[in-house]
Amino acid sequence: MLLVNLGSPESPSVKDVRAYLREFLSDPLVIDAPWLVRVLLLYGYILPFRPKTSAHAYQQIWSPAGSPLIVHSRALADALTARLELPVELAMRYGKPGIMQATDNLLRQDVREIFLIPLYPHYAMSSYETVVREVQRCLADRATLRIQPPFYAEPSYLKSLADVCRPQLEQPYDLLLVSFHGIPEHQVRKRDPSGCYCLNLPGCCEQPQPARELCYRAQCLATAAGLAEQLGLERSGWRVSFQSRLGRRPWLKPYTDLLLAELPKQGIRRLRVVCPSFVSDCLETLEEIHIRGRETFLAAGGESFEAIPCLNEHPPWIDTLVEFVERWQAAPPLAFPDLA
Repeated sequence: MLLVNLGSPESPSVKDVRAYLREFLSDPLVIDAPWLVRVLLLYGYILPFRPKTSAHAYQQIWSPAGSPLIVHSRALADALTARLELPVELAMRYGKPGIMQATDNLLRQDVREIFLIPLYPHYAMSSYETVVREVQRCLADRATLRIQPPFYAEPSYLKSLADVCRPQLEQPYDLLLVSFHGIPEHQVRKRDPSGCYCLNLPGCCEQPQPARELCYRAQCLATAAGLAEQLGLERSGWRVSFQSRLGRRPWLKPYTDLLLAELPKQGIRRLRVVCPSFVSDCLETLEEIHIRGRETFLAAGGESFEAIPCLNEHPPWIDTLVEFVERWQAAPPLAFPDLA
């Protein structure tokens, strides 16, 4: 079994953050622009300025044990190792431990088939797809690869998510904001084989059409609706937004940071926020939402702000991953579609 998460700098120093951002943002599936445009953007605009800002953000959430994302991911892998009678390896798409190291470790144990779980509930070319491609590249033909499809609507995943939310919803509140990681709008349109549906028609994500299999926005909306159903929420009790945008091109809307500043003006004074795109607490949840998001909402007139933890090592979430493994062992999933 191979678990792959996003990754983290080795330390919150500017030097290590710059090295991490260089690797991360050099991936053509993250910034999917022509090579020259990507190089000019990365080396002329991002790397000269962003590492200092990002390092400060990492410093605010870094623990004595290290990066929260790495700490939670390792704890998850350890919990699965204790539950399963098969080798379990953890890798990061960027940074350490690397995917090549993890696949080599498995092959040294005479593994013939690897079950890959990208730790992303939803498909996006800049997250799920880049993990699949890199594992395929590192593994080559050395073993059979089976891949867990995006699990955004899996009942056990939604139940785990609802279970984490419930303690934070016991006190009175006005709204549950379901904030997903944003992606550029053109990346959503890029996976629409017709070129006609995605973000072009009202209610496009609710319509049955070929693009939905790889539509990140449709999958996020399905998760939000499924979570609300699990929690028994009325439609007026929850909203969806998208965070973490980078650059000037349009990303999926509404933007979380702008919405947090507007909600108090709409009478929303007691807010709860959950971030289902992330299964492990990380920079985007702990600093962007727990710290900056809270400050934005309270400064705009909000009275109560609670950020709900990610699944991390929550026992029902571990049960969900064990269920995926048992399903693979009974009937191996097909490989995800070739996206070349």
